[in-house]
Amino acid sequence: MKSYVTGAMAILLLGTTSLYAQEEIQLTQQEQLVLDQQEELQLTAKDSMVVSSWMVGLGWNFINDSGNRLNNITTTKNMYNAVAFPSRISLGRYFRSGIGLEAIASYNNYKEGNIIDGVVNPEDKDYFGFDTRFSYDLNKIVGQTGWFDPYVGVGVGYTYANDLSRGTYNGVIGFRTWFSDRWGLDFSSSGKWSFGNEASNHIQHAVGVVYQFNIEKDLTKKGLEKLALINAMEEEAKRVSDSINRALEAEAANAALAERLAREKEEARLAAEERARQEARDLQQQKMDELSNLSKVFFRFDSSYLTVSDQGILDELVAFMNKYPDVIIEVKGHADSRGKADYNQWLSQRRADSAVKYIVSAGIDSDRIYGKGYGETQISNGCTDGVRCTSEEHKQNRITEYSMAEVKENIISLNKQ
Repeated sequence: MKSYVTGAMAILLLGTTSLYAQEEIQLTQQEQLVLDQQEELQLTAKDSMVVSSWMVGLGWNFINDSGNRLNNITTTKNMYNAVAFPSRISLGRYFRSGIGLEAIASYNNYKEGNIIDGVVNPEDKDYFGFDTRFSYDLNKIVGQTGWFDPYVGVGVGYTYANDLSRGTYNGVIGFRTWFSDRWGLDFSSSGKWSFGNEASNHIQHAVGVVYQFNIEKDLTKKGLEKLALINAMEEEAKRVSDSINRALEAEAANAALAERLAREKEEARLAAEERARQEARDLQQQKMDELSNLSKVFFRFDSSYLTVSDQGILDELVAFMNKYPDVIIEVKGHADSRGKADYNQWLSQRRADSAVKYIVSAGIDSDRIYGKGYGETQISNGCTDGVRCTSEEHKQNRITEYSMAEVKENIISLNKQ
């Protein structure tokens, strides 16, 4: 037991150490040592034994009915009777408790000239016996001995011998030797004491081959010790494995948490950027809506001069640009279709420039506003060349509009003009 404990502790220590070893050679050596130790603790056939079975036997019996069995015990001449062919058959059931129940039939022949109950036998006489007995496996007391299986027993039987029938009380001692779980040899000696008449007592020896079937096996004491150590090793290995798994799970959980936090941070950043973009779009739309709702200047025919009323309209644009100091405005000048196209282009540019000059004079940075004339290229109501329209309809095309510009590169600085 001590050697197994020492081996098991070494295995557990090496198993734990190998989990944390970094050097490949050292790890391989430790794993090989663990495997070697584990191989020594593997359960084998030697660690189990048959604990219950049925058993059938076939063999020979040898009878001493000389009446002088204890004197000259080494002398066999004229005392022992036997036949050449198998003369004994048995069937038994053997239980886990060590108790066996057997039925035995035997045949023999008292030879002419042998001594039977102190008298020379005058002729051959048949012998028949039928016995039942309880036996007990002495290994249950002395411990499992492997191939050697001693037993004792008592029983009753019927015997016909020397022309007399009798009942007998029987006592037996014997042993079996096993070559495998199923096959073995049985050696026994039985004393038979008659009752009910004056028939003689006698001794019957037996030897034979036995075969076990319907066997049930269990671990030996040594096997149980090895199993306990193996279970302890497996529990310790499971504990170490569970500890490592918990550490790996915690590490994975931390990594997953870090990844989730990083992802949430990125999602929050993207969401903030999207909100900022949406707010910018909303603000831009708000600016465009407010800009489109501002009053527009409609110039008089063939004129680019601003009236006081026109300046009041442009003051709305000044207020808008003061409200939104980041906007850049393009002032679009237009003309109706009357007159030549190149003249109308020049006139529309002057109208745009007049509006820009006034806006700049009102305090707006010239970098934030520029004017561009579109002539008669953007007639809004179909009053193009050759189309008869009223004065009011032509007036709609002398409008000065505003739009927000995207960049400053095209702004024309007019603050020095």
